[in-house]
Amino acid sequence: MRFLADENFPSASTGKLREAGHDITDVAADLPGGDYEEVLARAAGEARVVLTFDRDYGELIFRPGLPTPAGVIYLRFEPHHPGEPAERLLELLDAGSLPIEGRFTVLERDRVRQRRLP
Repeated sequence: MRFLADENFPSASTGKLREAGHDITDVAADLPGGDYEEVLARAAGEARVVLTFDRDYGELIFRPGLPTPAGVIYLRFEPHHPGEPAERLLELLDAGSLPIEGRFTVLERDRVRQRRLP
């Protein structure tokens, strides 16, 4: 899967996702200081799913006129260690029961919620 890791996404998790065979770019390295619209535009232009701990995407993504990425995964938990976000994502992806593209996915410790993107 193609991902765009927001600046708040741990680099250890970015590396784990890469090792698992996913195509992942990192905002901190490639677009440091980029605002939300730039991140969304890049993700949309490259058909990437945004990985973030930033709850602001929940409101922004449904605002008319902003670019729509392939998907958003909002991780709504405090990681115990920097590799945990990747571990949780890989579990979700390996289960294969939920579509990720075209969805705003909220990944919590004990549940997953989804909403279709506009």
